[in-house]
Amino acid sequence: MSSSPRPGLERKIGPLQATAINMTQMCGIGPFVTIPAMVVTLGGPQAMFGWLIGAVIALADGLIWAELGAALPGAGGTYVYLREAFGSRTGRLMPFLFAWSAVLFIPLIMSTGIIGLVQYLGYLVPGVADDGGTTALGKIIGLGVIVLIVLALFRKIGEIGKLTTVLFGVMLFAALSVIVAAFTHFDGAQAFAFTPGAFSFDGGAFWAGLGAGLIIAIYDYLGYNTSAYLGGEVRDPGRTLPRSIILSILGIMSLYFLLQLGVLGSIPLEELKNATSVASTVLEQAWGTGAAKVITVFIVIAAIGSVFAGLLGGSRVPFEAARDKVFLPVFARLHPKLNLPTAGVLAMGVIAAIGSLFTLTAVINAAVTVLVLIQSLAQVAAIVVLRRRRPELHRPYRQWLYPIPTVIALLGWVYIYFSATWLSIGLSVGWIALGVGAFLAYAKTEHVWPFGPKGIQESFAGAAEGNVK
Repeated sequence: MSSSPRPGLERKIGPLQATAINMTQMCGIGPFVTIPAMVVTLGGPQAMFGWLIGAVIALADGLIWAELGAALPGAGGTYVYLREAFGSRTGRLMPFLFAWSAVLFIPLIMSTGIIGLVQYLGYLVPGVADDGGTTALGKIIGLGVIVLIVLALFRKIGEIGKLTTVLFGVMLFAALSVIVAAFTHFDGAQAFAFTPGAFSFDGGAFWAGLGAGLIIAIYDYLGYNTSAYLGGEVRDPGRTLPRSIILSILGIMSLYFLLQLGVLGSIPLEELKNATSVASTVLEQAWGTGAAKVITVFIVIAAIGSVFAGLLGGSRVPFEAARDKVFLPVFARLHPKLNLPTAGVLAMGVIAAIGSLFTLTAVINAAVTVLVLIQSLAQVAAIVVLRRRRPELHRPYRQWLYPIPTVIALLGWVYIYFSATWLSIGLSVGWIALGVGAFLAYAKTEHVWPFGPKGIQESFAGAAEGNVK
């Protein structure tokens, strides 16, 4: 078998760019808008431990991504892993369901970045946001930002990698500025003033809110897998993908903990619970309104960078599925000059625009439940299946202490899923059921499994693809 991917995508993304893409997507606006919600959910300063538990789940899951991504470095990430793990038994069903779901949950997660971005614009521009959320003007601005992001994605991957590195620098500057500002007037007693009885197993506030808090925490960590979605465009993926995933999780975990701790020690608890632009408040207290507005601009740019990186990686999922004739053929077409999947970029831009019109918590719950059901839990099964069924598969990286991280990820994802609202759980099950119906209609038309042969082949065999450069 050839040691290069099918013609089309170019391997131009190096280790630094891959890590920058992940961290830019992970941070964005997330922690700047969810810190108050985390404090309310977990009942006080003990919210800092919610971030740490979320990081443990993210790291355990990241080690699954690291092994699968290094062994199967193709565009689309999970799509490739499910195809290779389950294609020989259920044909195109699992990869179809993932592509079907990813086209929904990836842009929904990106739409939360737009919602948060508009909240911070409210600090700079009167009338964009208020205590009730985003105004009509804010929604229009949000839609305009998505259009600009989609247009910015229409360029070659080498240029995109450089642009993402710059956006990563902006994100890092914004986050570190808030951390430094918070610690200039830090009150340790306030930061560690845990609610009495918070950790009691008998009705303690921390344990009562942990499930909902972990939904928020894991939402903020999402993005460590973006480089794996771009596996077909990464140089030396056997090394680059595991390093970019693990380093981005550890880096963002440290950043989030310092940010949460600093905010808890600089803003009174009751004021923090009701804050809409908490980072701007911290900056204003430390350095005045002028500095706060300047750095808030950087926070808005970081949010744009997060959405940019997410749509960049997500657009490759339906592209790979369509090339395998598992999704609509239009998604398999590349731009004739820029070598990018045009339909994937446009479709996800449209869905992100629609999602930006709803509330932040509603979109987070809807996106996370669908993601857990068809991506996170499915990959737990995929790594086990591939270990047992294809031991000969070249694995440049093997999960540390396997299967312990896989078990931790499984337990964490199940707990998070059943901690979501029942409406979100029902919608996720309904979306998957609708996808199964769509697959059966497609399979009958194409005469593939269960109405014909499985019609899918394993693309990664032995050591051939493990050393793709």
